[in-house]
Amino acid sequence: MDVLSASSSGPAPAARAHLARRLLVPMGTLAGVVGAFAYVGAVDPNEPGHYPVCPLLRFTGIYCPGCGGLRSAHAFAHGDLAAALGANALAVVGYGAFAVLWVMWVVRAVRGRPLRITLRPVHWWAVGAVALTFSVARNLPFGAVLAP
Repeated sequence: MDVLSASSSGPAPAARAHLARRLLVPMGTLAGVVGAFAYVGAVDPNEPGHYPVCPLLRFTGIYCPGCGGLRSAHAFAHGDLAAALGANALAVVGYGAFAVLWVMWVVRAVRGRPLRITLRPVHWWAVGAVALTFSVARNLPFGAVLAP
């Protein structure tokens, strides 16, 4: 290491460029998510005609795990957490999970380590069971509070 790269002005330009490359994908992903939330925040899903209707709801009257997700994202983008939870609580949990995973991704990228998430089959079954339970509960009378 030469004297210029170890100066107090920070890391060498090559190291900064390498860090920028490592952060490109996480930042691009965040930009995409922020863009999607900005669009849904600007174009109200409560007004008919802007978004397609859930086909399962339209043809069967049954709420799927995603029903109310756009209304939840719209409320979340406007800072109304109560309305977001009321529209789709599972989606709000997903927003939180994304935020945690994104922060982990950035921290690992800064440290030069890849983010590896290895879930065992039992974890995938648990995620599926939560989604199924949420779907069934929101369609029953006692789970009406979970319906959008």
